Amino acid sequence: MSKISASRIKIPKAPLKQKREQILHGAMRVFLQDGYAGTSMDRVSAVAGVSKQTVYSHFQDKEGLFKALMEQVTINNIGSVFGMQELKGEPAFLLRQLAEKYFSLVADNPDYIALLRVIIAESERFPELAKLYTKTVILHGRQLLSQYFLEHSELGISDPEATAQIFFGSLVSYVVTQEVLYGNELMHLSRSRILDNLVNLILKN
Repeated sequence: MSKISASRIKIPKAPLKQKREQILHGAMRVFLQDGYAGTSMDRVSAVAGVSKQTVYSHFQDKEGLFKALMEQVTINNIGSVFGMQELKGEPAFLLRQLAEKYFSLVADNPDYIALLRVIIAESERFPELAKLYTKTVILHGRQLLSQYFLEHSELGISDPEATAQIFFGSLVSYVVTQEVLYGNELMHLSRSRILDNLVNLILKN
């Protein structure tokens, strides 16, 4: 059997998508540890285990990398909550299910809360990041729930869009107040109390 020169053996490269995920995973660790200002592409490449050239080939600069990370995290998390094209089910059960899933995926995820802090801190410099969060979290949920309210006229909701905004805005506000602004330490208020009263307010509209 003839020997094959090692130089002729081609080792398959990792797919581009896999490499991109590897970079984003490393970037997440660096951004959460060092914040946006303290993050460098050198540090990201070292933690991700790729060359800096590879990082730049996938993401133009640090801002582009952070935007891509933000988009992936928000869309992946919220996609798990709103993974359907329409909402179905009995109103009291559906509203509670949406809220509890949102809390479990967002409020109970330390990395997500840490990233949310970075988003808020950088919102003035990069307003598009905050807009992306609003679009993927609040706006998408509002559109789905507003349509649900329209289809359930028996609820007697006169302004479905505003009511849907109140629902999701309340969830986001609770997470920011309790988890990001340390409300849990200063004025703890259980999720169950918030959720019970929020659902009652909407259904007794």
